[in-house]
Amino acid sequence: MEQLDAIWSEIVRSLTATPPLVATARLLIAACLGGLIGFEREINARSAGLRTHILIAMGACLFALVSFEIIEISQSDPQIQRVDPLRLIEAVTSGVAFLAAGSIIVSGGKVRGLTTGAGMWIAGAIGLACGIGQIGLAIIATGMLVPILWLLRGMKPAAADRNEQDSDHD
Repeated sequence: MEQLDAIWSEIVRSLTATPPLVATARLLIAACLGGLIGFEREINARSAGLRTHILIAMGACLFALVSFEIIEISQSDPQIQRVDPLRLIEAVTSGVAFLAAGSIIVSGGKVRGLTTGAGMWIAGAIGLACGIGQIGLAIIATGMLVPILWLLRGMKPAAADRNEQDSDHD
């Protein structure tokens, strides 16, 4: 029990900007919200599914939490270089965009994976929102995104069929 207290004390001491339980809650919420997006992708047999979206949302959340810790350290030590938290958001956005681009495939004149890539991108944004404590915003975005993915899923094949019929008549 004494060892667990020592470990907990070290965790508490190392997190100065965000209390450990708050950081844990933010990471868990990011994982759950990313999981909702990933679950929708998974049941539709897309290349990036449940685990990928959870990892992206949690990773983005963690980057946001780390940025708070860096800001806290820089404010307490005047020798440390000034910190710009917007650079972190730019870096996360670029990194997730790189991953999302990898899910996009062009084959035979058809593009596949754009929705999966966009889902990965918004999972990163939702994770960032969780990380900075904007849980409500993250929940609203997820609450809008999952029904959009689900309800509009069937529209693409119908439009594609219509386009093929139109080209057959040309």
